[in-house]
Amino acid sequence: MAVYTHLGAEELARLIAHYDVGDLVSAKGIAEGVSNSNWLVETTGADRRGARFILTLYERRIDTGDLPYFLDLLDHLAAKGCPVPRTMHDRDGASFRMVEGTAAALIEFLPGISPTRPTAAQAWAVGAVLARLHLAAQDFPRQRSNAMDFAATAAILGNCGPDALATIDPRLSAMVEHARSAATLDLSALPQSQTHTDLFPDNVLMLGDRVTGLIDFYFACTGPMVLDLAVTHAAWCFDSANAYHADCGAALIAGYQSIRPLDPAERRLFPEIAKGACLRFVASRAEDWLDTPDDALVTRKDPMQFVKRWAFYDEAGDGVLAG
Repeated sequence: MAVYTHLGAEELARLIAHYDVGDLVSAKGIAEGVSNSNWLVETTGADRRGARFILTLYERRIDTGDLPYFLDLLDHLAAKGCPVPRTMHDRDGASFRMVEGTAAALIEFLPGISPTRPTAAQAWAVGAVLARLHLAAQDFPRQRSNAMDFAATAAILGNCGPDALATIDPRLSAMVEHARSAATLDLSALPQSQTHTDLFPDNVLMLGDRVTGLIDFYFACTGPMVLDLAVTHAAWCFDSANAYHADCGAALIAGYQSIRPLDPAERRLFPEIAKGACLRFVASRAEDWLDTPDDALVTRKDPMQFVKRWAFYDEAGDGVLAG
């Protein structure tokens, strides 16, 4: 999340007026993430008791043609009791609107706080919720290809070029060949569902050890469930210094398997899939580092974090699932 496009109070009020959510009270830009413009919106509420929403303008990487998949998936999962925000439909029943040529959607605000130092108990809860999401999404009627699969990762790093990568860190260019190797993995026979594929702690809302919200589904796609688990493992189980927390790693896997046990092929491929997951974030962060405008209200994320996590999975091998 971030703010690239700036809308005035009058423009925001006109947009909110298309929804049955009352009158606009306030709107505050959210300075997190790197892909979209976002506001925390407060309204009087349809019943005049007050309500809060997230307003998103889709700026980068997101094709408007994909929005029905993303937004309908939220509604599908919410109807099945998963802790995800509902899409607010406008008075004409549309799940998104166009604002100055840019798609915009209003999403339900959910309570909770994103953990900054996840505990093992929180990791267990997230693993269990992720597995429930995978099972709930298996009968979702839409599909979407993974635009950030391992082949795309290799292409992004290759297109950045060694000279540009070296301006971020001299060690980055070595990851291009590893990404090309990961792109040769065939994951098509693994169990599939709709997957979040970006479940970092800042995309999870919690009250204590209870998950109250999974948010930011704009990388969601149809694909191997174990890849989604690997992304979550790489995102949740390391601290800011990239030290691996084995208790969180074991808890996340145990929570997931309490709902959906991994099959032998998923277990066997998990280390290589986790390495590929790390490379995806090496690539996207490197690309964002090079492309993000200097005046954007957003903080660049260091791709070297995931180079170090890739090295952990490379060294740990099968031991990463031990216990």
